[in-house]
Amino acid sequence: MPHIPTTAGKGPLSYAIFLLARAHRAHAAALLRAMDLHPGQELLLMQLFDRDGQTQSELLESVGLDHSTVSKSLRRMQDAGLLVREPAAHDRRVLVVHLTDKGRAMREPIAALWQTLEETSARTLSEQQAESFIDTAHAITETLTSRALPPEESE
Repeated sequence: MPHIPTTAGKGPLSYAIFLLARAHRAHAAALLRAMDLHPGQELLLMQLFDRDGQTQSELLESVGLDHSTVSKSLRRMQDAGLLVREPAAHDRRVLVVHLTDKGRAMREPIAALWQTLEETSARTLSEQQAESFIDTAHAITETLTSRALPPEESE
């Protein structure tokens, strides 16, 4: 177990989440680098694999990242030939994002990368532990993203 700084002592769960997120992101980043992708770009591609032709705003909402991060990622991905951004027919100010053939060809490699990441992450967990972790992670995510404030913050 890692040393928890004394200032984080009242939040061991939060510190564990921080350590986990950092380690998971670093491992994912190493796998993505081998595919010439930056972290987060695979999430944008996954959204487009499911529904090509989304607006930049729809992609932004689906991945939950800020506008400048998504815009920068999409620009890099366009420069790499993975997608194109075109003005929408109904409103020239709206950009619609479409995969190129090169972008569509990333589907299976990204699925394989995600499976490798999953297998590595859960290697020492039983099926029950993995399911319990997933449930717990979703519950924490729901709590953190819900609009309702705890009583002490809403006063």
